[in-house]
Amino acid sequence: MPNIHSAVKRMRVSEKARQRNKAAKSKISTLRRQLFEVCTANDAAKSRKVFSDYCSILDKAAIKGIIKKNTAIRRKRRASAKIAGIAQPKA
Repeated sequence: MPNIHSAVKRMRVSEKARQRNKAAKSKISTLRRQLFEVCTANDAAKSRKVFSDYCSILDKAAIKGIIKKNTAIRRKRRASAKIAGIAQPKA
């Protein structure tokens, strides 16, 4: 436990930020899992809705600095490719 007042405050602030970041990352993981479940079920209409929510949460996390911008872009591209795979069934 720190003795200096500013260190005590910094510890409180960083703990709140850690919990906020953890909640956001958990939400990202949940939506990602939902998206892949919908993709395996080949439900195109529902997958577009979940994809939209997933992209939105990734963008918000990137803006807030929870994940890096390029990470958000990469994850959106991979999800988009998975959605495109539903639209065109394999021959």
